[in-house]
Amino acid sequence: MTPMDLAFMHAPTGLALTENRIVRQCNLRFAEMFGDQVDAFTDMPLERLYPSLKDYEKVERVGGDRLRKTGRYEDERIMRRLNGDLFWCRVRGTSLTPETPFKQGVWSFADLSAERPVVALTPRERDVAILTCQGRTSKEIGLMLNLSYRTVEAHRARLLQKFGARKLPELVAKFSGMPL
Repeated sequence: MTPMDLAFMHAPTGLALTENRIVRQCNLRFAEMFGDQVDAFTDMPLERLYPSLKDYEKVERVGGDRLRKTGRYEDERIMRRLNGDLFWCRVRGTSLTPETPFKQGVWSFADLSAERPVVALTPRERDVAILTCQGRTSKEIGLMLNLSYRTVEAHRARLLQKFGARKLPELVAKFSGMPL
């Protein structure tokens, strides 16, 4: 192995080289994070590591736009290990072909599960959480989601409880990094 190969394979962060959103090569930390040996990920579609097809497609849409503009993309999102466990992950990528953003890329993955546990949200709680982070009032959210403001308040109360927050600003702070 060359020194560059050793550096890639033993980097302290998960690394993957991708083509058209398929892992062509990954390092030891990536394999450990997602739960198998390095060889198991060769030629694996990244879709298998997302919680849902909807999440996979959303990152393609949002990330593709940013990659075309800047050649780089980063976010924090929930990913899925091969055993099905969900975890928060910081993802950063560089497209080697910005005009075709996912044709070739270099991606890093950092496991955030130690500092940010996954909290299960219903689709409606997620909608309320996102709109709350955008600074919307309960009445505005109610109008947007066709709910009464009291129902929105009930969702917010459950969110406060789930996240162990006492007040709305603390809840919004705990949402930081949530992919919107």
